[in-house]
Amino acid sequence: MNKYESVIIVNPNLDEAGLKALEEKFTGLINENGKVESVENIGKKRLAYEIKKFKEGTYMIFSFEANPDSIKELERVYRITDDVIKFIVVRKED
Repeated sequence: MNKYESVIIVNPNLDEAGLKALEEKFTGLINENGKVESVENIGKKRLAYEIKKFKEGTYMIFSFEANPDSIKELERVYRITDDVIKFIVVRKED
């Protein structure tokens, strides 16, 4: 298993319960084929440029271990989740 870090930018209008639901959804998905080490909610930040008509977004960082095959599925779920504005998944060096 490789170590990964994923940063997602979420709709800034989402309330605390919605953020918690998204966190649980993605944590559960990662835990199916890996292990979440930490989840950090950085809060609302102003975006450098407008994305999907949003000028700011809520940032969340997931640090986890997973099989390389499961990353494709995670990115697919990010894409089809309406509240996710932007995302990136990067492999961390050991």
